[in-house]
Amino acid sequence: VELSYKTKVKASERVQIRSSQDSYKIFQSVYDYNKIEHKEMFYAMYLNRQNKVLGVLLISEGGITGTVADVRIIFQGAIKLNASAMVVSHNHPSGNTTPSNTDIELTKRIKEAGKILEITLIDHIIITADDYYSFSDNGNVV
Repeated sequence: VELSYKTKVKASERVQIRSSQDSYKIFQSVYDYNKIEHKEMFYAMYLNRQNKVLGVLLISEGGITGTVADVRIIFQGAIKLNASAMVVSHNHPSGNTTPSNTDIELTKRIKEAGKILEITLIDHIIITADDYYSFSDNGNVV
């Protein structure tokens, strides 16, 4: 077994995340807006120690009312990229940005797993076709 990592983006060209608005803009660029009101998708954005984006990974695609976001898959990406932090995101096809109890519980599980691995969960962003909700901005769990 051999682990290797090679980036296609120069360190000086990586986008730095300073706010939920920065995260939202990055996620807007990866979501398929032809599907955002059709089915739920879950993404993870991985960051280095300076909160510069290392990459964004589609974790799962589901149905109208949910998708399965496996915490182990989320952290596989973080470990492979040698990430120090992450921001996760999923969409609500309904257009409602309010987090569900399931969203809150998943966020808690990701945060707890990250503590063990020393990979900080900075935020969880819920996206709709024209708005977003930041767990961090709203003091919710993160």
